[in-house]
Amino acid sequence: MYHAVARTPAPATHGLSVTPEAFAEQMDLLGDRGFTPLTTAQLAAAWRSFGALPRRPVLITFDDGYEGVHRHALPVLAKHGFASTLFVSTGWLRGPDDCGGAPDTMLDWDQVREIAAAGTEIGGHSHTHPQLDQLADDQLTFEIRRCNEIIAGQLGAPPVSFAYPYGYSSRRVRRTVRDAGYGQSLAVGNALARRRQGPYALERLTVRRHTGIEEFERLVEGRAIARNFARDRALTKGYALVRAGRRVFRTSRRPDL
Repeated sequence: MYHAVARTPAPATHGLSVTPEAFAEQMDLLGDRGFTPLTTAQLAAAWRSFGALPRRPVLITFDDGYEGVHRHALPVLAKHGFASTLFVSTGWLRGPDDCGGAPDTMLDWDQVREIAAAGTEIGGHSHTHPQLDQLADDQLTFEIRRCNEIIAGQLGAPPVSFAYPYGYSSRRVRRTVRDAGYGQSLAVGNALARRRQGPYALERLTVRRHTGIEEFERLVEGRAIARNFARDRALTKGYALVRAGRRVFRTSRRPDL
């Protein structure tokens, strides 16, 4: 899971960014080790049909829609012939539906179309990138369906894959994503994706600014993942309890109708 690809990202995106040079080195490693990148839709379709996967399958995904994906990542992907999936927050992209609030320079729709034409799957990532599990039902439905509608209008076909902002979801969120027409969705989890996770809770590994090539190699080879992300997992579990408590508190304060 990537976010910004930039030499000098904004402070808000720095920790979850990678330099163009690091990204190129990581893609070289995947190529040298014989990995075969798939789109999210291709992986889900193979698992649903119990079809054969290529040798050493891997997902390369980008969240949010930062401009560096077009400027820096796209040429590297094209060099290797790698498939990938870009999950866009439609209210952050430059264009007629820009709501403001984006943390860095974002893609515009012409760039998204170029990325799609090069073979990258374009997926949904909500409209304004909220914590979906904290929203009321009507807001939740709006965020997911508005994203779907804008992508369909700009690209001519609705997206079939979704990624939860911040990786947060719940049974209610997953059901809303499914009902909006998405066939599969990705969380974070910092673990390898497995069929048993189900099509609406597939996990990913985070690549960060400090992820060196040795650590990246261990992650894609499936080694020492639990140790690498022990702190992340502890924080995720703790914050899940906090978010659940917030949701219960807001529900309990609603007036009776």
